[in-house]
Amino acid sequence: MKTTFPVIVFLALLTGCQFSKSVEKDLISGLTTRGNNISCEEVYLTVNNERSTRNSFIYGEIFFLNFSDVRGLAKEKGNVFPGMDMIVINESGDTLMNTGDLLAGYTEGMNYSPLLLTADLTVANPIKSKDDYKLFVNIWDKKGKGRFVSEFDFKVRENDKIIVEPYNVAYDEVYIFSRGLNKVITDNKVKLNDNVYIIIEGLKGFIEENGLVFPGLSMKATDTGNSVVLVNDDLFSNYSESGIDPADLTARVSANFKITGNQINNPLHCEIIVWDKKSEARIKATMDMFME
Repeated sequence: MKTTFPVIVFLALLTGCQFSKSVEKDLISGLTTRGNNISCEEVYLTVNNERSTRNSFIYGEIFFLNFSDVRGLAKEKGNVFPGMDMIVINESGDTLMNTGDLLAGYTEGMNYSPLLLTADLTVANPIKSKDDYKLFVNIWDKKGKGRFVSEFDFKVRENDKIIVEPYNVAYDEVYIFSRGLNKVITDNKVKLNDNVYIIIEGLKGFIEENGLVFPGLSMKATDTGNSVVLVNDDLFSNYSESGIDPADLTARVSANFKITGNQINNPLHCEIIVWDKKSEARIKATMDMFME
C-alpha cells in the first residue's frame, strides 16, 4: 500500500503574519505557527479538496496542509529556494516519521507568485488508530536564515463503519483498501470493477506449533435483498497442513474481491472471519459497502 507522507491540521485562516517574527495559534484546531523572517498569508487544511477544521481523523484519511503566499525567502536570479520537511511524534515522544526535505528536487529553485507550498499525508502505518500524535512541518530558506514552523496535535480513530469482534486475539487495524484508487476507503464507498481488499493488520494470539500458525479465512457478501454475491469458506485451505509464519499473519491478512457489472442492490454486506484452526481464537469484521 502506498503511504503518502503526513500532513495535517488546522484552520482559522492565519492572516497578517507579515512581521519578521510572528506566533499564531488557531483556537479551534490548536495548530500553532511561528515565523522568523518567513511569513504567509494563510495556512489551512484540506481534506477531499475541502477546507477542514478537524483535529481527529479516520485511519487512512489523506490530508493536505497548505501554506498560501509564502513570503520573505531570499531570491537568486528571481528564484526562491525553500526547504520543507515533516516530523510525526507519538505520545511517548518517539519519532515515527521524518521525511527529510520534501522540496529537494527543486534544485533550480521556484518562481511562483504567489507561492503556495503544500504537503500531504496518509494517516496510516506507522501511525495507528486509537492514539494521539504531534506533527511538525518546517519550512526554511536555503539561501537565507528564515524559518516557518507549524505544530499540530491530532488524533486518529478507527472507521466506525466497520464492526470488529475479536475473541482471544489482538489486532492493530481493520480497513478497506481500493487497488484502483490506491488508497484506504474511509466512507465505505467503492467502485464496481475495482479490486477491493479488506485488510487486518497486527493480528496476534494464534497457537503456534513448530513455529507455525494455522489460520482459516472465510468471506461472504450479500446484497440488500439477501442474495449471496460471493462466498468462500476458507481462503487459507491450502495452508491447513503446512501452516504459515506467524510474522506473515501479524503483518497482514487480507481478502479481496471484484464486483463486475453495471449495478448492484446496495448496500453490499460483507463479512470476513479469520480463525485459528488450533484454538478458539478468531476475529470477525463486518461492514456495509456501497458500490458505485
